[in-house]
Amino acid sequence: MKSILQSRFFLWALLAVPSLPMIAALAGGTVSGDGRSASEFLLHPTGEFAARFMIIAMIISPLRLIFPKSRFWHWMGRRRRAFGVAAFGYAALHTALYLVDMGSLRSVLGDFRSLGIWTGWLAFVVFVPLAVTSNDASVRLLGRSWKPLQRTVYAAAVATLLHWMFVHNNLGPALVHFLPLAGLEAYRLHRIYGKGARAGHVNTPQEREFT
Repeated sequence: MKSILQSRFFLWALLAVPSLPMIAALAGGTVSGDGRSASEFLLHPTGEFAARFMIIAMIISPLRLIFPKSRFWHWMGRRRRAFGVAAFGYAALHTALYLVDMGSLRSVLGDFRSLGIWTGWLAFVVFVPLAVTSNDASVRLLGRSWKPLQRTVYAAAVATLLHWMFVHNNLGPALVHFLPLAGLEAYRLHRIYGKGARAGHVNTPQEREFT
């Protein structure tokens, strides 16, 4: 059982579970109770799961700083890339459903000027290189450039927050998801660069890992 739980395939299967009823609804041409097609009523949940997996990937580093001896957060740290790639996968499905729902390039371009829409596109564009380089081969190839590239996820997070807020015109649900992330990131920055980084203080190897 332990070997199964440690398997990457088990984690990927677990991350794919939320997509199974979505794919079934699309394949079966399911229509919601209020008459919406699957491509329309699945827009929101696919976007939410993309944001949630992105947030999970991002909170791992500050939580490892808070709980340095936790085996669970160490385990999560070694699997952080999987959550990031899963976030991209749900974002890609979200984008595909949006294009299908819009029905034409003219409609997509006409919608693009909306703040809630172009921020969503911005987040997706940032996601692409992050997902493509989330592998050991890219780490070796890019060397020191890999970590700065991965830090662009913060731009994707801000764009995702704005997209969520302005598409749904509802601040509450977006903040419920993003405020914990903001708080944990503020702690991480304070720990590494703020008063915690005293004059003459040399960051520990663990702290340097999260800079």
